[in-house]
Amino acid sequence: MNKFRTIAAAAATAFTFGTAASAADIVDIAAGDDRFSTLVAAVTAAGLVDTLKGPGPFTVYAPVNDAFAALPEGTVETLLKPENKGQLTNVLLYHVDDRKLTAGDIPNGSNYFKPVLASERLCITKGSGGVTIADGTGESATVIIADIMADNGVIHVVDKVLLPGTRPACH
Repeated sequence: MNKFRTIAAAAATAFTFGTAASAADIVDIAAGDDRFSTLVAAVTAAGLVDTLKGPGPFTVYAPVNDAFAALPEGTVETLLKPENKGQLTNVLLYHVDDRKLTAGDIPNGSNYFKPVLASERLCITKGSGGVTIADGTGESATVIIADIMADNGVIHVVDKVLLPGTRPACH
């Protein structure tokens, strides 16, 4: 885990110094917030930095560090290995929509949404209690902070890493 923290800190430092004069895109915002150090390390390992710094628009359902820590022991370290880059990329692309979807753009009720990982679907439910996102495991993440605006999209902070799998039930 120490190696992972070192990678995350180096990546965050590189992003911060490399983009200080530019506008705040999704990567800049994540790199500038310690709650996303695991996500930043994963995006770096998957080679998705340039994509998420691109013009977008993007909606990113961004898991906090605690969400990654809740995965079974060794999962994050395994995904960060170079030989697992494809699997890591799929997990990360499952957290990205190629549209800018603010909380106000999400309709009430339960609806399927297509992430960038085109073969998969998420079920996003919006109601009086907030917004939840069901993934391929049948479990749901809760949006704990909505509508962090970036120049190239929007970030919704979630409390669970979304994992592809079986299409979630969406009633």
